[in-house]
Amino acid sequence: MKLTNKDALITGGSTGIGRAATELFAQEGACVHIMDYNESEGRAAVEQIEAAGGQAHFYAADVRMEESVAAAVAQLRERTARLDVAVFAAGVLKGAYKTIEELEEEDWDATLDTNLKGTFLAAKYATPLLAAAGKSVLLIIASGAGVRGGSSSYAYAASKAGQHGLHYKLEGELGPQGVRLHVVCPGGIATPLKLENIAQGAKAAGRDPEEAKRNAVLGDPMGVARVLAFLASEEGSYVRGTVFTR
Repeated sequence: MKLTNKDALITGGSTGIGRAATELFAQEGACVHIMDYNESEGRAAVEQIEAAGGQAHFYAADVRMEESVAAAVAQLRERTARLDVAVFAAGVLKGAYKTIEELEEEDWDATLDTNLKGTFLAAKYATPLLAAAGKSVLLIIASGAGVRGGSSSYAYAASKAGQHGLHYKLEGELGPQGVRLHVVCPGGIATPLKLENIAQGAKAAGRDPEEAKRNAVLGDPMGVARVLAFLASEEGSYVRGTVFTR
C-alpha cells in the first residue's frame, strides 16, 4: 500500500474529489483526517472507512472561519503531532453564467472565502504539522479554470487563479522544511459541484438541466484521487510543479 502509516488531512473530504481521495487514501493505508462543514456525509465516510478496516476521523469545520479551522486542527493535534499529507479540496462555485455586471458581491465573497481564504486558513494551521513530519506533501486542488482557461464564473476563476498564485509563496517557505507542494488542476469531473454547474448552464440556455447532466461527459472523481495518492506517495517524489488531470 502506498500510504501505510501516514496521516493525511483532507479538507472538503465529505464529497466530490475530496471524498474519493478520503476513501482511496484509507485503502492505501493512511489514517485519514476529514475536515468539512458537511457533517452527515463526513461521518458517513468515516463509518464506511472503518467498516472496511481503515482509519478515519472527522472534524466539523467551516474553512471560511479562522476560529473554526483553528479548533479543528487543535482536535487533530490531539491524535497526531504531524501530517504526512494534506489535500486542500474544499471548494464552491457561485455566480455561474452571470456577466460581470450581473455578478453579485455576495456570490463573489462566498466563492473567494471558501476557495481562496479557506486555502489560506488551512495552510496557516496545517502546515506546521506538515513541517513537523520532516518529509511531507501538500496538494492544493485548483482547476484549469483561472489557471490556463476561463470559467462559467468570474468568482470561481479568480479564486482558482489565486490558489495557484498562493502556492508559489507557500512553496518557497515550505520547501526548505521538507514539504513537497503541488497544485492539481482537474478538468470536468462528475462531482456535485460540477453537476450543479452543468444544470445551471442548461437552465441559462433554456435546456433541460436533468438531461444536460445525464449527457455530460465527465471524469470519475476516483481517477483524480488516484493521481493524488500517487503524488502523496514516495512514487511521486520526482514530480514537480502544477499537475493537470482530465
